[in-house]
Order: sequence, then C-alpha cells, then structure tokens
Amino acid sequence: MKRLAERNLLAWYQNSGRKPLVIRGARQVGKSTLVRNFAREQGLDLIEINLERNRRLNDLFAAQKMADICREIEIIADKSLSPADGKILFLDEIQATPEAIPCLRYFFEDMPELPVVSAGSLLEFVLAKHNFEMPVGRVEYLFLGPMSFQEYLLAHGQNRLLDLIDDFGWNDTFSDAAHEKLLAALREFFVVGGMPEAVQRSVDGHDLDKILDVQASICETYQDDFAKYARDSQLTLLQNLFRHVPVKAGAKVKYSNIDPHRPARQVREAIDLLVKAGVLYRVTHSDASGMPLNATVNPKFFKLYFLDVGLLNFLCGTKYIAPEVIRGLDFINKGNVAEQFVAQHLYFAGRVNCAPELFYWLREGKTGNAEVDFLAADAGGVLPIEVKAGQSGALKSLHQFILHKQVSRAVRYDLNKPSRQTVACAAPRGDGVMPVEFTMTSLPLYMVHRSDLW
Repeated sequence: MKRLAERNLLAWYQNSGRKPLVIRGARQVGKSTLVRNFAREQGLDLIEINLERNRRLNDLFAAQKMADICREIEIIADKSLSPADGKILFLDEIQATPEAIPCLRYFFEDMPELPVVSAGSLLEFVLAKHNFEMPVGRVEYLFLGPMSFQEYLLAHGQNRLLDLIDDFGWNDTFSDAAHEKLLAALREFFVVGGMPEAVQRSVDGHDLDKILDVQASICETYQDDFAKYARDSQLTLLQNLFRHVPVKAGAKVKYSNIDPHRPARQVREAIDLLVKAGVLYRVTHSDASGMPLNATVNPKFFKLYFLDVGLLNFLCGTKYIAPEVIRGLDFINKGNVAEQFVAQHLYFAGRVNCAPELFYWLREGKTGNAEVDFLAADAGGVLPIEVKAGQSGALKSLHQFILHKQVSRAVRYDLNKPSRQTVACAAPRGDGVMPVEFTMTSLPLYMVHRSDLW
C-alpha cells in the first residue's frame, strides 16, 4: 500500500545535504514497510539490517569505528555499501541496539553520499537508560502515525472520490452521491482504522472477523510492550489506562478517574509513558491569547486520545459484536469517535519533522464550562475547531470563545457537505449578552485534511 509519507521520503532523498533519517512512531504503524516500498518505487538497492536480530552489533557501534561497522553490515547483508549510488541503508529497530543511535552522525560525517534511514519505537525510553543523546544537528526526523483516511481511500482504489475531496474549491458544487459514498467509507474506516495491517486485510477483501483478529493482535502486542519500559508496579496501572482512554477519549483527564487508589504522580507517569510510546495523544489546554499556541499552555489541563480510531472501537466493544452486525452500527454518530478521528488527523498535520502537538481551549466557571475541541494557528491567527458527530449541534462554547478572544473565523467538522457562511448571534457575558459575528467554515469529517479551505 502506498503511503503519502513517501513524498516526504523522496524530498529527503533528493536533498543534496540530507542527513540520516530517523522514522519515529508507535509500533506497527508501518515504518519498515514505508521504507521498503519507497526503495522499490525508486528502484534503489535496499540494504536492510534488523538490529533487533543483530544485537551483537551494539558493541561494534559502541566502538564507533566506521570501517568495522560497515564491513560487518556488508557481511550480514551480503551487499557492498560502496559505491553508494543507487543504494539506501536501512537500520530497522534501532532502539534494540542503542549504541547505533549516536553513530548516525558518523554516517553523515564520514559517508554523506550514502542515504541512511533508521526506524524505531520507544526511542525515548532507550535514551533515558543511556548516557548519550540523539545526535542533534546530524539527523532528521519523520514522525509517522496510522494511515489517514486519504490513504485508506487510496489503498482501496477510490481515486475518483479522493480526487473529488482533494480538488474541491469553494466555487464547486459537491456531488450528493459522492457525499453519501464518502460517509459510507468513513463508517468503514471507523471500524477498520488506519493500522496498515488492518487496512491491508480490508483491501484484500477479508471479512471483519479477520480485521478484528489483527486489531486484537496489535492491542496484545502493545500490552506486552509495557514490560519493556515500565516497572512491575506500573503494569496494572498501564493496563487500566490502556482500557480507560478509548472509553473516555476527549474528556478532560482526572487522575482519580483512571485509578482512584494511586497517587496522582504515578498516574501522570503512566500517561507520560504511553504518550512517549505513541499509544496515546495528549491535547493540552492553551489560553489561545495569541500565537504560538504553546506559549500559553497549562499542562495541568489536557485530554487524551488513542492511537487509532479502529483500535479505539475495538477496545470499546466491536470485538464483542458479531461481524455481520458491525456494518449496521452507526459509529459515525458517536461524539468521542468523531473527535478521535479528527484528533489523529490533526495531530500529524503539522511539520512531519517535528514532534506532533495539539491544543484545545477550556474555561471552567461556577455557572458552567466552555470548551472548544481543538485549536489551530495559521497566517490569519488562532482558529477554533469544533467537531460534531451529526449534522447539527449547539455551538455555545464556540460563541463564548469567539466573544472572549475576538477572533473572526471558526471551523466545524460534521456530516454536512462543505459550506461557508457568516454567523451572527448573541453570546452571554456577565449579566447580559453581546453580539457575535464570525465566518464559519463547515467541512465534512472526511475533509479533515483540507486545512487549505479554512
């Protein structure tokens, strides 16, 4: 299956000053497959070394003698690294051989003509146990998440539908038939999700039972990983958290709701671990008084979302439902599922070479709370984003945000066809009401990637 991230790999490969590339992301999001597919598409000779299967190389990397390292790689791969033209070196599972991480800089300094890619999960935990740091300034990063809805359509050969949403402009009329087909595909995506193996099963025509088997295997793998980066006393807490977040995705985190018998510090540490592992996404409160949004964050207030909407639904109960019944379930009308879908797309919508981050706005008061689901920033300033699981819904919190922050634009994702309109209403302030006027851009959930329409 082709990933849109291959474009980023191509841009990196064609850069004359390229540095070794580290692909980061949770387990089983397709990091290794991405590199293999890229090498095949570009006609490159892939020299792949799985460092988890070759742990003896750790001592060799620790000595940092590049001639010895290259000779051993050539023997294992039965390929020559020189000349480098038309070749690409792939160090997979680099977290399993920690001493290889600082050596990436020497590939850049001593062998700049050789394209070097590495991939690994849980790198933060490896670095925490060793006295070296990432070779800052000598490597580049590519952060990879689950497959997007765009990629899901591409994998299923729905090029016509993909072109319709990619090419839509405000002067176009959107097809009713296409809208219905896209909503149907979206419902399927909510069940299948974006984990590449599950998507491949779907593309191959396997029934939902086989897809659920894949999701079960992935969830078990993640839980087996807990022992690799957690103390024994944390395992039960991590398992509780792993089950809690899918059910409460998008809710403000209260440590006592996760485990009322544990100190807040322990719960916070468990959350940090799963965020670092890429299993959870943290969305932090920002006062949104200006840009950049992370300048006014309050880390005490945050929400959590799960890695993937398909896994979220699996853990919430699709595993207990007969496959023939699942297709009839209207997951699309569940608010936390719609939020999860938007969150995992917005989370990876920024610069692919920077760690993802996402923000929201919350105001708590005696007379009631106000919350805007997500915040974005563009050339026009701060932009509030609301997600509605249906075709309508109250926007009182959005009106409050616009009134207090004096912004003129907002985005809503829902089930309607794309539209743009001027909204004039009144919002409460103190003992009275104040007029509010703003431009509302309404986009269907399946156009979550079209930030250019904001």
